[in-house]
Amino acid sequence: MKNKNNKIWILVLGLVFLVAAFFTKGFGLFKSNLASPETTNPAGFVSIPVSEITNSAKWYEYDSDRNKIKFFVVKVSDGTIKTAFDACDVCYTEKKGYRQEGSYVICNNCGNRYPISGLGTENKIPGGCWPGYLLNVIEGDNVIIKKSDLENNQWRSL
Repeated sequence: MKNKNNKIWILVLGLVFLVAAFFTKGFGLFKSNLASPETTNPAGFVSIPVSEITNSAKWYEYDSDRNKIKFFVVKVSDGTIKTAFDACDVCYTEKKGYRQEGSYVICNNCGNRYPISGLGTENKIPGGCWPGYLLNVIEGDNVIIKKSDLENNQWRSL
């Protein structure tokens, strides 16, 4: 009888833990490194507070009607803010994106390294591995990105 009661208590405690983990997003155990940009701007823009941006790249995920579009934002030593898709023209099919090491971002698929200071320019020769160009503007205290620019490049997330 005692053994059966112990099993029931263990089962009940396990269920309580699972329910609590579900409702609290895993007590931090299942955290994603992706943030969601502010998308309440009715004018068709996403807005990210400049105060969130540092020299450590921060990855974001924009939820379009069809899929999730990943991009990152980082501040360069001269104070400019760079934005880029977390995919390139070539390696996007692998869905591995980039990582940051010091002042470089590195393709997690092919290993190519790119200086962060060089981001924010269009890939003049399409078909190469280069973090996908994503235009941004600074308005007041926010980095502003057009939703249409994100959605027009969602092929990188497919």
